[in-house]
Amino acid sequence: MTILITGASKGIGFEMVKQFSKNPNTFVIAVSRNTSTLTKLVNQNNTHSILPLKADITKPLDQKKIVKTLKALGLKIDILINNAGEIINKPFEKITSKELQSVYNTNVFGPFTLIQTLLPFFNKKNKSHIVNISSMGGFQGSSKFAGLSAYSSSKSALSGLTECLAEELKSKNISVNCLALGAVQTEMLSKAFPGYKAPLKANQMAEFICHFALTGHTYFNGKIIPVSSTTP
Repeated sequence: MTILITGASKGIGFEMVKQFSKNPNTFVIAVSRNTSTLTKLVNQNNTHSILPLKADITKPLDQKKIVKTLKALGLKIDILINNAGEIINKPFEKITSKELQSVYNTNVFGPFTLIQTLLPFFNKKNKSHIVNISSMGGFQGSSKFAGLSAYSSSKSALSGLTECLAEELKSKNISVNCLALGAVQTEMLSKAFPGYKAPLKANQMAEFICHFALTGHTYFNGKIIPVSSTTP
C-alpha cells in the first residue's frame, strides 16, 4: 500500500509518517519542502518504508517531480493525505494580497492541482482514499477567531472542494473526505493561539488520522468530519 503525505516534515504530518512506517504493508512517500527530519528518521530506523521527497506542492515543477518518482518506482497511490498547511495570524485589514495568495496557494490551490496531477496514479483496482486536512476554523457554524480570516476561509474552501471531488471522482473508485481538526499542540497552533495549551499532542491526532485514512472510505465519502474536543 502506497501512502503519500504532504507537509510531512513536522507536527502531525511527521507523526503520521512514523506511525504508517511501523506497518510492514505500507510504503510512505513523505513530501515536504524540507526533508532533513525525514532523512534523519530514515537513517535512525534504517527503514526502507519511507521515501523523503523534497517538493513544494504549490510549484508545478515540484508536482512533476512527484510524478516522476511514482513512475520510476512503478507505484500507484492508495492514500493521499493533503496535510500541508500555512497560517497567518493578522488583522483582516492588514493582510496583504501576497500573504493571502500564499495561504491559499498552500491550503487550496496546491491540493487542487496536486490531485489533478496525480489522478492517473491512483490505484484503480482497490478504492483509493484522499484525505484533506482542514480545520475547525473552516468548519461551518464553528467559533471563529480574529486574525485568522485568511486561514479559516482557505480551509472552508478545502472543505467545499472535498464535497465536489467526492462526487466527481467516485466513478474513478476514489473516495474523498475531509477532517476538520481542532486544537492540537503543534507549531501552527502556537502561531494561531500563542500560549494556548491544546489537550491533544501531534502523535495522538496522527493516530486517529492514520486509522481514518486506512478505513474511513469504507463508511464515508464527501464528508467534512469535525475532530475536536475543545474550542479552539
